[in-house]
Amino acid sequence: MARLILSLDNQVLAEYNMTKERYTIGRLPDNDVRIDNPAVSGHHSLIINILNDSFLEDLNSTNGTYVNGKLIKKHALQHGDVITIGHHQLRFSDQQTNESEQDEFEKTMVIPAGQQNAEQLAKAEKAAEAAAAEAIAQEAKPDIAAAVKLDPEEAAALEDTPPPPPPRKEPPAHTATQAPAHSATQAGIDPATAPSALPLAKLQVLSGAFAGRELELTKALTTLGRPGVQVAAVTRRAEGYYIVHVESGTEGDFPLVNGQPIGAQARKLEDNDVVQLAGVKMGFFAA
Repeated sequence: MARLILSLDNQVLAEYNMTKERYTIGRLPDNDVRIDNPAVSGHHSLIINILNDSFLEDLNSTNGTYVNGKLIKKHALQHGDVITIGHHQLRFSDQQTNESEQDEFEKTMVIPAGQQNAEQLAKAEKAAEAAAAEAIAQEAKPDIAAAVKLDPEEAAALEDTPPPPPPRKEPPAHTATQAPAHSATQAGIDPATAPSALPLAKLQVLSGAFAGRELELTKALTTLGRPGVQVAAVTRRAEGYYIVHVESGTEGDFPLVNGQPIGAQARKLEDNDVVQLAGVKMGFFAA
C-alpha cells in the first residue's frame, strides 16, 4: 500500500495510507491532505491512484509543486519521491516487498556509483585527496617559531644542529650486561607507539522518517543524497573520512557540517559531527 509522509523541517507531522483513488492536497479543510500554511494554495495538487500506479498533478497552484527539487505539472510517482509544497514535504512510499527499513533508507539516500556522473565523482575524489595531502603536510611541517611566538634568536637556535650525544660507556668485560628497560621490534618500532588502523565509522540518521537508521562507511567512496537536489560523497582514506560536495539542484547549495556549508573543498569529518544533506540530518560516529 502506498503512503504519504508529511513533514516540516525534518519533523514528521502525519502519515496517510492511500486507500482511495483520488487525494487532493491543499490549504482548505475539504482536502484529503490539508496543509494549513499561506504558501500552500487552497487546492494545490492532486494524486490519482490507478491500480499500482500513482500520478501527481499540480492544480495551477501559486507557488508550484516540486518533486525531488524539480518543478512539475504532471509526474508519475516513484517510491522515495519527495514532493515539496510550500515549506512542507510529502515523501511518497510505495514499497511492495518486505525489505527492512535499513534497506529502504539505503535505496533512498545511497546512490550507486553507476548512477552518478563519473566526471563529478572523479572531481570529488580529487578534492578529498588534495585535502588529505594538505592535512598531512600541515602535520609534518609545523611552524614552531610561529606557533610558540619565539624571539628571532630563539627561533634561530632551534635550527642549529644539536650537539652529538656523549659517547656510550661500555661495561667492564667482567661485568654482565643488564637487559634494556624496553625492547624494540625487529623493524625498530615500539608497538605501543605504532599508529593504529583507521577505525570503521558510520552515519546515523537523526531526523525524518528514517531516524535511528545507520549506514556503515565500509566503501572507499559512498555517494549520498538525491540527484537533482543535493549529492555528496564520503571518502574513506588512510588519513580519515572526508565529505565533499558532488552536485546540487541550486548552484552554491552545499551540504552542512555542524550547521556550516562545506563549500567546494573536501572537509575531514570528526567524531560526533552532524551532517545535513538533502534535508536529512545525520551524525558521523567513529567506531
